[in-house]
Amino acid sequence: IERVPIAEVVGSRITLKKSGSSLTACCPFHQEKTPSFHVNAQKNFYHCFGCGANGNSINFLREHDNLQFNEAVEELAKLAGVEVPRDEAVKKVYSLQNKMWDALDYANVRYREALKTHPDKALAEKYLKKRGLSEEIIAQFSIGFAPAESNFLSAKASPPVLKSLIETRTISDKGSRPYDLFQNRLMFPIRNSRGKTIAFGGRTLGDDKAKYINSPESEVFHKSHELYGLFEANQANRRLDRLLVVEGYMDVVSLAQFGITYAVATLGTATNTDNLTQMLKRCQNLVFCFDGDNAGINAARKAMENALPLYEDGMQLSFLILPQGEDPDTLVREEGKQAFEKRVDNAKPLSEFMFDIYASGLNLNLAEHKGLLKQKVEPQIEQVRSPVFKSALRQRLNQLTFRWQKQFDKALPGSQDLANDRMMPDPDVSLCLAMYYDPSFSAEVLIAVDGLEGYARAADFAGSLKVEGIHKTQDLLYFLAIDKAGYRERFYTLFDRLEWVPGAEESRQVAEDLLRRLEQGKSQAQALKATKIFKSPSQMTEEEKQALRSISVTKSK
Repeated sequence: IERVPIAEVVGSRITLKKSGSSLTACCPFHQEKTPSFHVNAQKNFYHCFGCGANGNSINFLREHDNLQFNEAVEELAKLAGVEVPRDEAVKKVYSLQNKMWDALDYANVRYREALKTHPDKALAEKYLKKRGLSEEIIAQFSIGFAPAESNFLSAKASPPVLKSLIETRTISDKGSRPYDLFQNRLMFPIRNSRGKTIAFGGRTLGDDKAKYINSPESEVFHKSHELYGLFEANQANRRLDRLLVVEGYMDVVSLAQFGITYAVATLGTATNTDNLTQMLKRCQNLVFCFDGDNAGINAARKAMENALPLYEDGMQLSFLILPQGEDPDTLVREEGKQAFEKRVDNAKPLSEFMFDIYASGLNLNLAEHKGLLKQKVEPQIEQVRSPVFKSALRQRLNQLTFRWQKQFDKALPGSQDLANDRMMPDPDVSLCLAMYYDPSFSAEVLIAVDGLEGYARAADFAGSLKVEGIHKTQDLLYFLAIDKAGYRERFYTLFDRLEWVPGAEESRQVAEDLLRRLEQGKSQAQALKATKIFKSPSQMTEEEKQALRSISVTKSK
């Protein structure tokens, strides 16, 4: 850090202007018109008075270039002209990687030159024009052209570069002479987080059976760990608030052409744990975008299943399934940025998409299909580490697979389900659960269930809480722990019949709905009793007539 002035590091990335004793610029980490980013050359640090970004050279490189700590140290060492100390084994690997990076960079330069100067470039230009790609986007993604020549790369490569290209299998040496892997293809360089070319993807410009092919894996390229377009997305966005995960190179490039600069693509594999881990390190808001065909749906399902074990509170994972026959490339060109981003904004959250996928083709009015749904979903829910998210998924599963209980219908003539689509496992147990969360609720429960059949457990539990003067859950748990009066055995199986346990707020709402209906039922019963039944209408008071009318209306519903 001391060897390379911070002004030199920052000045190599943004334009600095002298202002008093410091250097200033518009902050690279947030949008602004008036410079508030200051570099103090004497103290070797930077500070933005607009967004608060600050630190030393390593901090700046990590934030500006989106580098890991060791990568930032490597970059700073390169600027200082020094070598980072390593043991011999690490030096050997690092030397091999450097040679491969240099060789792949040579190939990238050759492919880009061919797109501009090769006699057969018209074929590639025609394809790019058809796709509507601008010169700026072609340059941004370093798109090139591999002519239909078996020795295009090897013909001009130096012996060390040729050796490294063979080691990366960009060139094969299996025959009598070196043979290029990529021929007659549009070339998409795959770059790591530091912008180094580590592999290529090639799109055929002819009638090859393989429309796209990727570089084989090598010392510098492991396709399950890499994402196409991540480097470009980092360069275009100082801070990635969202990543859009698509299926192909052209999807990423076409979206960038329309100003959607936060798209990335997996490299011919399903979205796996390694991909997801890489993305989630950089951004907690991922939107997976797939075609609407069977292959796209299956890819979305695999991405979802791989994401579930990685989910943590605060993450936003959503899924966007496009109309049949469309992909991001075609759709963004048809409807433009605004309409496409509206689709992205309305993507289905992971929790909704999960049940859409597993309930597809099932009739949840059939008990057998409810069982099938439960069989599919429960193993996936078990993989979730977040207690809050796991509980929410279980609650949703139970909402879809359990029937509403109507054990209180006899006590409340004509009553409907307590809270529309809210589940009610058992009115008696539900009152007990509400009192568990808030023991002070027992006083209301005692009054409401007094003299009613079917509420023995609620009456017993409420009475015990009142007698012992328990008003808080903490006190209840302590009381049951010491268990001086045998209550633990008495209430041991109180909640055994619950298939799921709602939270305190929902339990209270359900209980209050129930008490209101119980009170309404009592009032009606008392009014009916007051008429003594044998009274003729002319003998009834207006209040008695109204009570009978309300009972009649309730029964008719």
